[in-house]
Amino acid sequence: MAETDPPLREVTLEEALGIAILFQKHGQLADAESLYRQILSAVPDHPDVLHFAGVLAHQQGRSDEGVSLIEQSLAIDPEQADCYSNLGIIFKARGRLDDAIAAYERAIAINPAHANAHSNLGVLFKAIGKPAEAEAAYRSAIRLEPDHIDAHHNLGVLLASVGRTKEAVECYCRVTTLSPKHPEARRLLAMAHCTLGEVDKAVEIFRDWLAEEPGNAIAQHMLAATSGRGVPPRAADDYVEKVFDDFAGSFDQKLTSLAYRAPDIVAAMLADAGRAPARELMIADAGCGTGLCGPLIAPYARRLIGVDLSAGMLARATEKGVYDELVKDELTAFLRRNPDAFDVIVSADTLVYFGDLAEASAAAAGALRPGGLLIFTVEELDAGETGVPYALRAHGRYCHSADYIRDVMAAAGLRVEIVRAELRMEAGAPVQGLAVRATRLSGGGHG
Repeated sequence: MAETDPPLREVTLEEALGIAILFQKHGQLADAESLYRQILSAVPDHPDVLHFAGVLAHQQGRSDEGVSLIEQSLAIDPEQADCYSNLGIIFKARGRLDDAIAAYERAIAINPAHANAHSNLGVLFKAIGKPAEAEAAYRSAIRLEPDHIDAHHNLGVLLASVGRTKEAVECYCRVTTLSPKHPEARRLLAMAHCTLGEVDKAVEIFRDWLAEEPGNAIAQHMLAATSGRGVPPRAADDYVEKVFDDFAGSFDQKLTSLAYRAPDIVAAMLADAGRAPARELMIADAGCGTGLCGPLIAPYARRLIGVDLSAGMLARATEKGVYDELVKDELTAFLRRNPDAFDVIVSADTLVYFGDLAEASAAAAGALRPGGLLIFTVEELDAGETGVPYALRAHGRYCHSADYIRDVMAAAGLRVEIVRAELRMEAGAPVQGLAVRATRLSGGGHG
């Protein structure tokens, strides 16, 4: 040791805890875990260490251990609002919404000024269908912390969902003022302008976004959707992957609140085809997302394969425990690599990201065995738009005409049946769709 080096000394417990928390904040989770374990070996009943170690366990995918550690911390010191707030986060992630609500309410009882607990409580109230309580919770968070970005954002989403679009615009504008590059608020602000008939303002938002971030997949796709110029034949892979990776964590909850019916419609069309739920079929779930179709069609499957572009969605689909294999791939490419492989291919609300369906239909026909079924849903083109096969809407999804579906299925060697169905609710109104069941003819599928 050089004479000028300072003498070494042991760190205090509080210093070690501070270092572990810094590791955790900067994503060095293994280092944080090692340090927490060392501290707990010396001081097993330190409430702060138990609390932060519990949060870390949840971050590392060990949520049950995380709950146990935080509950140990609360047993030692019951008056920890942050502890209850983080416990609520874990309960919400585990789908234990009633427990999460109770945890947030306990945090607020301990500390009425806990803005995050109010905001997170609002998310849960919205999820269980209590919009008035959700609005009150968000506004409490904003009153306590006027620059609370999540509360402004979530209030905007809530207001838009109940048709209070002008108020939603104010919320999104506040978010983009506080965080000018907030991507979701930018997109939702543009969508709100479209709802109000102010499409030019939406186009301006996406043009400005592209000027700042040339090549941004979301801005490119949404500029085409709102301006009607440069409309691609299908959404780019990087757009789909980005949107659904970001959406994965809240996807099931969001669609439940929208009375989402596409998976049930697909399952009903399979049952109506006369196939018995005897676990005899090779089935592909093309664009499986978080796996909402999986439990409904698994009783028919000898082998069930889910395919999706989004790693985040596939991670959630894994949790369903019903797929024999999950594959990260673009669905057309996957189907092309698996000729004559499947008895059934289902696709619930995935082809809404395709305009031109020719390639996907041919790939599906080729992947089906003779007599095999392709079952899917799309959104229906407005009845007044005659002579147009499909159109990209301002929300970023494509709508298709029934005549186009018939033509493209026939060209692929598929015999088609189409029924109209309401796919979900959006802004308080039903989304009209087409449910399609197409059968591969004995000589078709390889044109």
